Amino acid sequence: MHLHKYEKIWLVFGIIALAIFLGVVGVSAFSHDHTPAGGMHTIDPEKVNETAPFDKPGVTQIDDDTYQVAIVAMAFGYTAPELKVPAGKEIIFHVTSTDVVHSFTIDNTKVNMMVVPGQITTKSYTFDKPGKYLILCNEYCGTGHHMMFNEIEVY
Repeated sequence: MHLHKYEKIWLVFGIIALAIFLGVVGVSAFSHDHTPAGGMHTIDPEKVNETAPFDKPGVTQIDDDTYQVAIVAMAFGYTAPELKVPAGKEIIFHVTSTDVVHSFTIDNTKVNMMVVPGQITTKSYTFDKPGKYLILCNEYCGTGHHMMFNEIEVY
C-alpha cells in the first residue's frame, strides 16, 4: 500500500497529537491524586453492620461545630433512625451500601452521592436554613426503588 507524502505527514501528526493528549490526561490524573468523588475508603459489604460508624447509624456530634451522619443504603431504604441536625454546623455524611449501587441525594441541596457496595462515600455539607429535607435514591436499584426515601430535619 502506497501512502502519499501528505497522508504520511497527517498520520504522524495525528498519532503525535493523540500521544500528547493521552500523556497530559494521564499525568494530570495521577500527579494530582484524583480519586472518585466521596473518597477511596473501602468496607466489607457483608460486615457493614459490625463496622463503625455503621454499627450505630445516625447522628453523632464530633465537636461543637461538626456532626457526623452514618447511613447504610440497602434495597428500598436507608438504615437511619430519626435524623436531626442543626443549621449552620458542618455535617459530614458517611454512606455505604450492602447490596447494589444506590444514590444519596438531599433535595434542594448540593448533596448528591453515588453509593457503591464496598466503598464509603463521604460528603460534607452545611445547611443554611432549618426545615425538613427529603433524601432520595436517584439510582434505579430494583422494583421498590420508588419507595426509597427518608427525611432529615434541620433545626
